[in-house]
Amino acid sequence: MIFDCDGVLVDSEAIVAGVLAGYLRQLDVEITDEECEREFAGLSQEKATERVLTLLGTSTPAGWFDSLTRSVDAALRARVRPVPGVLDVIRLLDVPFCVASNGRPEKVALTLRTSGLARYFEHRIFTAADVAHGKPAPDLFLLAAERCGADPRRCVVVEDSASGIAAAQAAGMRVLGFVPADQTLDGADALFTDMAELPDLLSLPRS
Repeated sequence: MIFDCDGVLVDSEAIVAGVLAGYLRQLDVEITDEECEREFAGLSQEKATERVLTLLGTSTPAGWFDSLTRSVDAALRARVRPVPGVLDVIRLLDVPFCVASNGRPEKVALTLRTSGLARYFEHRIFTAADVAHGKPAPDLFLLAAERCGADPRRCVVVEDSASGIAAAQAAGMRVLGFVPADQTLDGADALFTDMAELPDLLSLPRS
């Protein structure tokens, strides 16, 4: 069982998007928090940096990315929480499970620790920094399966982004898309809008 982190385990995407959108607006990029969240969902740090530079059409001021990172981390430290219902799912799992995220290792560790979820994953936390190519390439999910001693064909991935869905498909894994009720994700084997639905999709016994 492989979980994405942002938007699946921790309710972080709106927080990060709000900070990033504010920084972009300071550089005269017209973008709302909601547009920023859609634009950057699921991107690795490398791809997100490329997208920022594309939006700006020029380089950023000196120290801009470092300042952004500090502001994002401070906001997450103050506000991030687990996605509602995900802890109940974790407590029901009777198979190996892990995290595989395109996020910065430091940010993933921060959000899991602050949300109280880190203790459930211990050394089963993998990020794009561990592989040559992050999502949408399959490398990260294949590494996670290997480290957990699992056959990729028997793995289930929970994702909320197009890049994550594509990565799971490329890895030959079943993928469940976690999306708001008014959205969809092409390529997922099934979609759900509430973590309370996940145990039934996984055929987990309820306590």
